[in-house]
Amino acid sequence: MTNARTRQVEPMLARDDGPAPEVSISKDMIKRGLFVAPLLVALCGVIWGLDGVWSSMYAIAIVLVNFALAAGLVASTARISLGLMMGAVLFGYLIRLALIFLAVFLVRDADWISLPALGATIIVTHLGLLLWELKFVAISLAHPGLKPARP
Repeated sequence: MTNARTRQVEPMLARDDGPAPEVSISKDMIKRGLFVAPLLVALCGVIWGLDGVWSSMYAIAIVLVNFALAAGLVASTARISLGLMMGAVLFGYLIRLALIFLAVFLVRDADWISLPALGATIIVTHLGLLLWELKFVAISLAHPGLKPARP
């Protein structure tokens, strides 16, 4: 909405029609997650056996879907209004946390699950990918999102 006298957009009703850097960052993290997944799965297989393999694959899927949902929420709601985006970030975090809890809760008693492998993989994958991605994110308004490729 604009104010008729000043022609300024209300801050909470403004929208972002620019590129969505969170989507490119999320895609990059998912790509890196798929790259290291075999290593994590093999490590869990060595430590916890076949149950560790299945648990690790399930945990990696949970984490990668979580990153994709986070980016999708921010990108889609920013195009509507920045106020909606702020609400989606806050409540989306809580909803995604509940979905992770539900995903673990539903399989906690399954024969193929190893809870230590599942928990360790969820934690290590989340933190590891976030820390790894710090190296590739541009902290600049000139290049929001991933750092530009060097010639």
